[in-house]
Amino acid sequence: MLRKNKILIFKYFLNLINGAFLVLGLLFVGFGTWLLLDRNNFLTALDENNHFIIHISQILVGMGSAIVLLCLLGYLGINKEILWLLILYAVLLVFAFAVQAIVSALIFTKKEEVYQLWHDKIDLIISEYGSKDKPEDIPKWMILNALQKTLKCCGQQNYTDWIKNKNKENSEQVPCSCTNSTLGKWFCDEPLNATYPEGCDSKISTWYDVNALTLSGINLGLLASEILQVSLIISYFRHIKNRIYVEM
Repeated sequence: MLRKNKILIFKYFLNLINGAFLVLGLLFVGFGTWLLLDRNNFLTALDENNHFIIHISQILVGMGSAIVLLCLLGYLGINKEILWLLILYAVLLVFAFAVQAIVSALIFTKKEEVYQLWHDKIDLIISEYGSKDKPEDIPKWMILNALQKTLKCCGQQNYTDWIKNKNKENSEQVPCSCTNSTLGKWFCDEPLNATYPEGCDSKISTWYDVNALTLSGINLGLLASEILQVSLIISYFRHIKNRIYVEM
């Protein structure tokens, strides 16, 4: 009876952690699909050929699908007490641990490349912003407006970045999104003290640093849960194996 209770406890905790992984996998698949289909996100403005977005989406969908498949194998192995599936589940969890660690390292090491991509593209968007000859770029301008309005920033470094724009009626104008104005125009005549003083570069860098710490914490939690899951599987495997020998 005692052995049976231990096995039920192992099943409960294994299914609990496995369920959390399943939800995570579905979130990855959903977010990757949304990123690929949504044409109005900020990454679209940075990557007009969509190569960058497609790569990120494929990684997210691939990781999510692999996690979902892994969880289904784990569910069968845990509840049906199939020993070879439990072994496969444990091995795949170790592999997922290694892949996750590598992907996490890449996210941090690629920060400078993403920053350079942002810097080059936003320079181009700022120079062409509001041009009557480029109506196809309106979605990019609207995304930039949303970014400046949400983060309360103006330009890359500050409002002087908009001097290079030649589509204004006069040199003193700035985008309405650089101010508290609610006018539905590209440019507004606002005094400098009504313009957001900080550039979007510093705002995004601060946002990244804060969220990088959060992501690191989540990542460490996931890695710890994977180690816990593997240790529980090993103990569960031993109990099932011992029970089979006793019954024989």
